Amino acid sequence: MAPRTKKVDDMDLDPSPSTSSRAQIVASSSASEPVDKRRLVEILPERVGSVASTDFPNHYPGELHEWDLERFRSNLKVAITRLSSGQCEFDLVGVDASVANAIRRVLMSEVPTVAIEHVYVWNNTSIIQDEVLSHRLGLVPLKIDPDRITMRNPGDDADDQNTVVFNLKQKCERNPKAAKGETDPEKLYIGSNVYSSALVWDPKGDQEEDLADCPPRPVHDDILLAKLRPGQELELELHCEKGIGKDHAKFSPVATATYRLLPHIQILKPIPPHLCEKFRKCFPEGVIGIRGGEGEQEVYVKDARRDTVSREVLRYPEFEGHVKLGRVRDHFLFDLETSGIIAPEKLLPTAIKVLREKIAILKSGLDHMERAKGLTGAGDE
Repeated sequence: MAPRTKKVDDMDLDPSPSTSSRAQIVASSSASEPVDKRRLVEILPERVGSVASTDFPNHYPGELHEWDLERFRSNLKVAITRLSSGQCEFDLVGVDASVANAIRRVLMSEVPTVAIEHVYVWNNTSIIQDEVLSHRLGLVPLKIDPDRITMRNPGDDADDQNTVVFNLKQKCERNPKAAKGETDPEKLYIGSNVYSSALVWDPKGDQEEDLADCPPRPVHDDILLAKLRPGQELELELHCEKGIGKDHAKFSPVATATYRLLPHIQILKPIPPHLCEKFRKCFPEGVIGIRGGEGEQEVYVKDARRDTVSREVLRYPEFEGHVKLGRVRDHFLFDLETSGIIAPEKLLPTAIKVLREKIAILKSGLDHMERAKGLTGAGDE
Protein backbone atom coordinates (compact mmCIF):
# COMPACT_ATOMS: atom_id res chain seq x y z
CA MET A 1 0.00 0.00 0.00
CA ALA A 2 1.42 3.37 -0.98
CA PRO A 3 1.92 5.69 1.99
CA ARG A 4 -0.23 8.77 2.17
CA THR A 5 1.84 11.92 1.90
CA LYS A 6 1.32 15.65 2.00
CA LYS A 7 3.48 18.44 0.65
CA VAL A 8 5.71 20.06 3.24
CA ASP A 9 4.46 23.48 2.18
CA ASP A 10 0.90 22.44 3.07
CA MET A 11 1.79 21.41 6.62
CA ASP A 12 0.84 23.71 9.45
CA LEU A 13 3.81 25.16 11.32
CA ASP A 14 1.76 25.59 14.49
CA PRO A 15 0.58 22.19 15.78
CA SER A 16 -0.07 23.65 19.25
CA PRO A 17 -3.12 22.10 20.91
CA SER A 18 -6.03 24.03 22.33
CA THR A 19 -5.96 25.39 25.87
CA SER A 20 -7.84 22.35 27.20
CA SER A 21 -5.50 19.93 25.41
CA ARG A 22 -2.49 21.85 26.68
CA ALA A 23 -3.78 21.57 30.24
CA GLN A 24 -4.39 17.87 29.71
CA ILE A 25 -0.80 17.33 28.53
CA VAL A 26 0.60 19.11 31.60
CA ALA A 27 -1.77 17.31 33.99
CA SER A 28 -1.12 13.82 32.61
CA SER A 29 2.66 14.34 32.55
CA SER A 30 2.66 15.76 36.10
CA ALA A 31 0.73 12.77 37.47
CA SER A 32 2.90 10.25 35.56
CA GLU A 33 -0.09 8.57 33.98
CA PRO A 34 0.62 5.10 32.50
CA VAL A 35 2.28 5.09 29.07
CA ASP A 36 3.28 2.40 26.60
CA LYS A 37 6.23 0.52 28.10
CA ARG A 38 8.12 0.87 24.83
CA ARG A 39 8.11 4.65 25.27
CA LEU A 40 9.97 4.46 28.59
CA VAL A 41 13.69 4.63 29.28
CA GLU A 42 14.34 2.74 32.54
CA ILE A 43 16.26 4.45 35.34
CA LEU A 44 17.96 1.69 37.33
CA PRO A 45 20.18 2.02 40.44
CA GLU A 46 23.48 1.99 38.56
CA ARG A 47 22.57 2.14 34.89
CA VAL A 48 19.98 3.19 32.34
CA GLY A 49 17.94 0.51 30.58
CA SER A 50 15.82 0.25 27.42
CA VAL A 51 17.91 2.85 25.64
CA ALA A 52 18.30 0.90 22.40
CA SER A 53 16.19 2.26 19.58
CA THR A 54 14.72 0.49 16.55
CA ASP A 55 16.20 0.99 13.10
CA PHE A 56 13.39 3.44 12.41
CA PRO A 57 11.85 5.44 15.30
CA ASN A 58 8.59 3.96 16.61
CA HIS A 59 8.75 1.03 14.18
CA TYR A 60 8.44 -2.42 15.74
CA PRO A 61 8.69 -5.92 14.19
CA GLY A 62 5.41 -7.56 13.25
CA GLU A 63 3.47 -4.28 13.23
CA LEU A 64 2.32 -2.07 10.38
CA HIS A 65 4.08 1.28 10.59
CA GLU A 66 3.73 2.76 7.13
CA TRP A 67 4.01 6.54 7.03
CA ASP A 68 0.70 8.21 7.70
CA LEU A 69 0.71 11.99 7.94
CA GLU A 70 -2.61 12.17 9.76
CA ARG A 71 -1.47 9.70 12.42
CA PHE A 72 1.76 11.64 12.84
CA ARG A 73 -0.14 14.91 13.21
CA SER A 74 -2.48 13.39 15.80
CA ASN A 75 0.49 12.16 17.86
CA LEU A 76 2.50 15.37 17.50
CA LYS A 77 1.82 17.84 20.30
CA VAL A 78 3.40 21.16 21.22
CA ALA A 79 2.27 22.83 24.44
CA ILE A 80 3.73 26.07 25.80
CA THR A 81 4.00 25.75 29.58
CA ARG A 82 5.73 29.02 30.39
CA LEU A 83 6.26 32.22 28.41
CA SER A 84 7.96 35.44 29.50
CA SER A 85 9.69 38.29 27.74
CA GLY A 86 12.98 36.40 27.70
CA GLN A 87 12.15 32.72 28.07
CA CYS A 88 9.90 30.05 26.58
CA GLU A 89 9.29 26.57 27.97
CA PHE A 90 7.26 24.08 25.99
CA ASP A 91 6.55 20.36 25.65
CA LEU A 92 7.28 18.61 22.37
CA VAL A 93 5.61 15.19 22.20
CA GLY A 94 5.58 12.53 19.52
CA VAL A 95 8.95 12.95 17.78
CA ASP A 96 12.25 11.09 17.88
CA ALA A 97 15.26 12.44 19.78
CA SER A 98 16.98 13.14 16.45
CA VAL A 99 14.25 15.64 15.54
CA ALA A 100 14.30 17.32 18.95
CA ASN A 101 18.08 17.63 18.84
CA ALA A 102 17.96 18.96 15.27
CA ILE A 103 15.64 21.74 16.44
CA ARG A 104 17.96 22.56 19.35
CA ARG A 105 21.07 22.65 17.17
CA VAL A 106 19.37 24.72 14.47
CA LEU A 107 18.29 27.22 17.12
CA MET A 108 21.85 27.65 18.35
CA SER A 109 23.74 27.48 15.07
CA GLU A 110 21.57 28.04 12.00
CA VAL A 111 18.99 30.77 12.74
CA PRO A 112 20.41 34.00 11.26
CA THR A 113 20.65 37.28 13.17
CA VAL A 114 22.50 40.59 12.78
CA ALA A 115 25.54 41.50 14.91
CA ILE A 116 28.51 43.84 14.84
CA GLU A 117 31.11 42.36 12.49
CA HIS A 118 33.59 45.19 11.74
CA VAL A 119 34.77 47.91 14.13
CA TYR A 120 36.62 50.93 12.72
CA VAL A 121 38.51 52.66 15.51
CA TRP A 122 39.13 56.31 14.75
CA ASN A 123 40.15 57.15 18.30
CA ASN A 124 40.56 55.09 21.47
CA THR A 125 42.48 56.60 24.36
CA SER A 126 40.88 54.37 26.99
CA ILE A 127 42.80 51.60 28.77
CA ILE A 128 40.85 48.92 26.86
CA GLN A 129 42.72 47.56 23.87
CA ASP A 130 41.07 47.91 20.47
CA GLU A 131 40.61 44.16 19.95
CA VAL A 132 39.11 43.64 23.44
CA LEU A 133 36.68 46.50 22.94
CA SER A 134 35.76 45.18 19.50
CA HIS A 135 35.03 41.75 20.95
CA ARG A 136 32.79 43.26 23.64
CA LEU A 137 30.91 45.26 21.03
CA GLY A 138 30.39 42.20 18.85
CA LEU A 139 28.58 40.41 21.68
CA VAL A 140 26.01 43.20 22.16
CA PRO A 141 22.63 41.82 20.95
CA LEU A 142 21.00 44.11 18.41
CA LYS A 143 17.29 44.54 17.74
CA ILE A 144 17.47 44.25 13.95
CA ASP A 145 15.06 42.17 11.90
CA PRO A 146 17.31 39.68 10.03
CA ASP A 147 14.67 39.23 7.32
CA ARG A 148 15.28 42.81 6.19
CA ILE A 149 19.04 42.37 5.82
CA THR A 150 20.68 40.20 3.17
CA MET A 151 23.66 37.96 3.84
CA ARG A 152 26.95 39.52 2.81
CA ASN A 153 29.02 36.91 1.02
CA PRO A 154 32.82 37.01 0.64
CA GLY A 155 33.75 39.52 -2.03
CA ASP A 156 30.51 41.51 -1.76
CA ASP A 157 30.74 45.24 -1.17
CA ALA A 158 29.02 46.73 1.85
CA ASP A 159 25.75 48.50 1.00
CA ASP A 160 22.44 49.46 2.56
CA GLN A 161 21.06 45.96 1.84
CA ASN A 162 23.65 43.93 3.76
CA THR A 163 25.18 46.34 6.30
CA VAL A 164 23.84 48.42 9.18
CA VAL A 165 26.09 51.15 10.59
CA PHE A 166 26.31 52.46 14.15
CA ASN A 167 28.50 55.25 15.50
CA LEU A 168 29.90 55.44 19.03
CA LYS A 169 31.42 58.68 20.25
CA GLN A 170 31.96 59.55 23.91
CA LYS A 171 34.41 61.62 25.93
CA CYS A 172 34.93 61.72 29.67
CA GLU A 173 35.23 65.08 31.48
CA ARG A 174 35.32 66.24 35.07
CA ASN A 175 32.03 67.38 36.52
CA PRO A 176 32.41 71.05 37.48
CA LYS A 177 29.41 70.74 39.81
CA ALA A 178 30.86 67.83 41.81
CA ALA A 179 31.10 68.44 45.55
CA LYS A 180 34.49 68.94 47.13
CA GLY A 181 35.97 65.63 48.27
CA GLU A 182 33.52 63.61 46.15
CA THR A 183 34.86 60.10 45.37
CA ASP A 184 31.94 58.56 43.48
CA PRO A 185 32.98 58.38 39.78
CA GLU A 186 29.33 58.70 38.74
CA LYS A 187 29.21 62.15 40.38
CA LEU A 188 32.82 63.15 39.92
CA TYR A 189 32.95 62.61 36.15
CA ILE A 190 30.69 63.10 33.15
CA GLY A 191 30.59 60.27 30.61
CA SER A 192 32.79 57.91 32.65
CA ASN A 193 30.73 54.81 31.79
CA VAL A 194 30.15 53.87 28.16
CA TYR A 195 26.90 51.95 27.84
CA SER A 196 25.30 50.27 24.84
CA SER A 197 22.86 53.17 24.71
CA ALA A 198 25.74 55.20 23.25
CA LEU A 199 25.40 53.27 19.97
CA VAL A 200 23.73 55.61 17.49
CA TRP A 201 22.26 54.19 14.29
CA ASP A 202 23.55 55.88 11.13
CA PRO A 203 21.05 55.01 8.34
CA LYS A 204 22.47 54.53 4.85
CA GLY A 205 20.70 54.59 1.50
CA ASP A 206 17.00 53.74 1.91
CA GLN A 207 17.39 52.30 5.42
CA GLU A 208 15.79 55.28 7.15
CA GLU A 209 12.58 54.57 5.24
CA ASP A 210 12.79 50.77 5.10
CA LEU A 211 13.56 50.35 8.82
CA ALA A 212 11.48 53.27 10.10
CA ASP A 213 8.94 51.04 11.87
CA CYS A 214 11.66 49.32 13.92
CA PRO A 215 14.89 51.36 13.97
CA PRO A 216 18.01 49.30 14.71
CA ARG A 217 19.11 49.55 18.33
CA PRO A 218 20.73 47.48 21.08
CA VAL A 219 18.37 45.05 22.82
CA HIS A 220 19.53 46.40 26.20
CA ASP A 221 20.66 49.99 26.76
CA ASP A 222 22.51 49.32 30.01
CA ILE A 223 25.31 46.99 28.85
CA LEU A 224 28.60 48.41 30.13
CA LEU A 225 31.15 48.55 27.31
CA ALA A 226 34.02 50.56 28.78
CA LYS A 227 35.05 52.91 31.61
CA LEU A 228 36.69 56.25 30.89
CA ARG A 229 38.47 58.89 32.91
CA PRO A 230 38.96 62.62 32.14
CA GLY A 231 40.77 63.13 28.86
CA GLN A 232 39.93 59.66 27.50
CA GLU A 233 37.53 59.27 24.59
CA LEU A 234 36.18 56.79 22.08
CA GLU A 235 35.22 57.35 18.47
CA LEU A 236 34.18 54.23 16.57
CA GLU A 237 32.23 53.22 13.49
CA LEU A 238 30.51 49.81 13.71
CA HIS A 239 29.36 47.77 10.72
CA CYS A 240 26.76 45.07 11.41
CA GLU A 241 26.19 42.07 9.18
CA LYS A 242 23.92 39.04 9.03
CA GLY A 243 25.32 35.70 10.14
CA ILE A 244 24.66 32.43 11.94
CA GLY A 245 25.84 30.97 15.24
CA LYS A 246 27.84 28.29 13.43
CA ASP A 247 30.22 31.04 12.31
CA HIS A 248 30.31 32.91 15.63
CA ALA A 249 28.39 32.66 18.90
CA LYS A 250 27.45 36.36 18.72
CA PHE A 251 24.96 35.49 15.96
CA SER A 252 23.13 32.89 18.06
CA PRO A 253 19.57 34.07 18.92
CA VAL A 254 19.48 32.03 22.14
CA ALA A 255 21.47 32.28 25.35
CA THR A 256 20.52 28.70 26.21
CA ALA A 257 18.54 26.04 24.36
CA THR A 258 18.08 22.80 26.31
CA TYR A 259 15.69 19.92 26.60
CA ARG A 260 15.23 16.93 28.88
CA LEU A 261 13.06 13.83 28.73
CA LEU A 262 9.89 13.85 30.82
CA PRO A 263 10.49 12.01 34.16
CA HIS A 264 8.09 9.15 34.88
CA ILE A 265 7.48 7.80 38.39
CA GLN A 266 5.47 4.62 38.90
CA ILE A 267 4.53 3.60 42.46
CA LEU A 268 4.23 -0.21 42.31
CA LYS A 269 3.22 -0.91 45.92
CA PRO A 270 1.74 1.20 48.70
CA ILE A 271 4.38 2.83 50.89
CA PRO A 272 3.92 2.06 54.63
CA PRO A 273 2.54 5.13 56.43
CA HIS A 274 5.56 5.48 58.71
CA LEU A 275 7.84 5.66 55.63
CA CYS A 276 5.77 8.13 53.59
CA GLU A 277 7.70 11.21 54.77
CA LYS A 278 11.05 9.54 54.10
CA PHE A 279 9.85 8.52 50.65
CA ARG A 280 8.72 12.08 49.90
CA LYS A 281 12.10 13.50 50.92
CA CYS A 282 13.86 11.22 48.41
CA PHE A 283 12.53 13.51 45.66
CA PRO A 284 12.78 17.27 45.05
CA GLU A 285 10.16 19.44 46.74
CA GLY A 286 6.73 19.14 45.16
CA VAL A 287 7.32 15.89 43.24
CA ILE A 288 5.65 13.53 45.74
CA GLY A 289 2.55 14.37 47.78
CA ILE A 290 1.08 12.76 50.90
CA ARG A 291 -2.65 12.45 51.48
CA GLY A 292 -4.85 10.82 54.12
CA GLY A 293 -5.02 11.11 57.90
CA GLU A 294 -2.42 9.93 60.40
CA GLY A 295 -1.92 6.20 60.19
CA GLU A 296 -3.67 6.06 56.82
CA GLN A 297 -1.27 8.17 54.84
CA GLU A 298 -0.41 7.30 51.28
CA VAL A 299 1.95 8.84 48.76
CA TYR A 300 1.11 9.87 45.22
CA VAL A 301 2.90 11.50 42.31
CA LYS A 302 2.13 15.20 42.62
CA ASP A 303 4.30 16.69 39.87
CA ALA A 304 6.77 14.40 38.12
CA ARG A 305 7.87 17.27 35.87
CA ARG A 306 9.85 18.71 38.79
CA ASP A 307 11.86 15.55 39.32
CA THR A 308 15.59 15.61 38.57
CA VAL A 309 15.75 11.77 38.54
CA SER A 310 18.48 11.72 41.20
CA ARG A 311 17.73 8.03 42.00
CA GLU A 312 17.97 8.84 45.70
CA VAL A 313 14.96 6.61 46.40
CA LEU A 314 16.74 3.61 44.89
CA ARG A 315 19.43 3.74 47.60
CA TYR A 316 17.10 2.50 50.33
CA PRO A 317 16.33 -1.24 50.59
CA GLU A 318 12.94 -0.55 52.22
CA PHE A 319 11.74 1.01 48.96
CA GLU A 320 13.03 -1.75 46.69
CA GLY A 321 10.22 -3.01 44.49
CA HIS A 322 7.92 -0.17 45.55
CA VAL A 323 8.80 2.38 42.87
CA LYS A 324 9.98 2.39 39.27
CA LEU A 325 11.69 5.37 37.68
CA GLY A 326 11.93 6.20 34.01
CA ARG A 327 11.80 8.85 31.35
CA VAL A 328 9.42 9.10 28.38
CA ARG A 329 11.64 8.86 25.31
CA ASP A 330 9.42 10.91 22.98
CA HIS A 331 8.28 13.63 25.42
CA PHE A 332 10.73 16.53 25.52
CA LEU A 333 10.66 19.46 27.94
CA PHE A 334 12.30 22.37 26.12
CA ASP A 335 13.69 25.49 27.78
CA LEU A 336 14.69 28.35 25.46
CA GLU A 337 16.20 31.62 26.66
CA THR A 338 16.37 34.29 23.98
CA SER A 339 19.17 36.82 23.67
CA GLY A 340 16.46 39.38 22.93
CA ILE A 341 16.97 39.56 19.18
CA ILE A 342 14.03 37.26 18.44
CA ALA A 343 10.93 37.08 20.64
CA PRO A 344 10.88 33.79 22.62
CA GLU A 345 7.54 32.67 21.14
CA LYS A 346 9.01 33.01 17.63
CA LEU A 347 12.14 30.94 18.24
CA LEU A 348 10.58 27.53 17.54
CA PRO A 349 8.70 28.55 14.34
CA THR A 350 11.86 30.27 13.06
CA ALA A 351 13.98 27.16 13.75
CA ILE A 352 11.43 24.91 12.02
CA LYS A 353 11.42 27.25 9.03
CA VAL A 354 15.21 27.01 8.74
CA LEU A 355 15.10 23.23 9.22
CA ARG A 356 12.52 22.86 6.45
CA GLU A 357 14.65 24.97 4.12
CA LYS A 358 17.60 22.65 4.77
CA ILE A 359 15.39 19.61 4.12
CA ALA A 360 14.17 21.17 0.85
CA ILE A 361 17.79 21.70 -0.27
CA LEU A 362 18.65 18.11 0.59
CA LYS A 363 15.59 16.81 -1.25
CA SER A 364 16.44 18.90 -4.30
CA GLY A 365 19.99 17.52 -4.27
CA LEU A 366 18.75 13.92 -4.03
CA ASP A 367 16.31 14.50 -6.89
CA HIS A 368 19.15 15.89 -8.97
CA MET A 369 21.32 12.86 -8.18
CA GLU A 370 18.53 10.48 -9.16
CA ARG A 371 17.96 12.29 -12.46
CA ALA A 372 21.69 12.34 -13.20
CA LYS A 373 21.98 8.63 -12.33
CA GLY A 374 19.03 7.83 -14.60
CA LEU A 375 20.55 9.72 -17.50
CA THR A 376 23.94 8.06 -16.94
CA GLY A 377 22.33 4.64 -16.80
CA ALA A 378 20.44 5.24 -20.04
CA GLY A 379 23.64 6.35 -21.80
CA ASP A 380 25.58 3.28 -20.65
CA GLU A 381 23.00 0.96 -22.14
